[in-house]
Amino acid sequence: MANVLIVDDDPAIQQILRAYLSHEGYGLLEAGDGQEALDKASQADLVVLDLMLPKRSGWEVAQILRRQFPSLPILMLTARNEEQERIQGLDLGADDYVTKPFSPREVVARVRALLRRSGLKDELVFGDLRIRVREHAAYLKGEALPLSKLEYDLLLTLAHYPGMVWSRERLMERVWGSDFPGVDRVVDVHIAGLRKKLAEDSDNPRYIETVRGVGYRFREVTPEESP
Repeated sequence: MANVLIVDDDPAIQQILRAYLSHEGYGLLEAGDGQEALDKASQADLVVLDLMLPKRSGWEVAQILRRQFPSLPILMLTARNEEQERIQGLDLGADDYVTKPFSPREVVARVRALLRRSGLKDELVFGDLRIRVREHAAYLKGEALPLSKLEYDLLLTLAHYPGMVWSRERLMERVWGSDFPGVDRVVDVHIAGLRKKLAEDSDNPRYIETVRGVGYRFREVTPEESP
């Protein structure tokens, strides 16, 4: 399931959102201020963002996130009910908003809708490769691939964004999170293992391409290559 970053300096709000979103099966990240939100954003598929934050305001965070991660959905939380405030938040890059006090069920519903619109799917198909997100499994020509958790997470991260180039550092932040080893070679080793299980031709990779001097990307499958 998708990773949701909850950004709010109120522990009570974090607690209730954590309870409802985890019940729906989402992976959770949490930040209590704007700077922490920016530090963790590369690991998130969606951000629930309060506007009134210490260190960096929600307004500033929204602007930076929109520049750095153009397709990252942002659900804005605000205690203000004035129309102009909501318009300003949307203009700065938020995709939707909820006004405090809010219904946690409404937040969950809006998160689900934003993720659906953002293109995150329960199943991804690329020619002979099929990734079933809910099963946490991948299949090649109908056969289950014996992937480790890290290999699967790398594959899913790359496949969710075909054509997007990922640096080794961003892949480490996204897949390893706070436990990432900080050594680029670790990514290369796991990519090599993943390619072997995908039966990749190293000279002409079918799925995962190396972008010299940068990192990796998942190939966009052409119509004739699709099933």
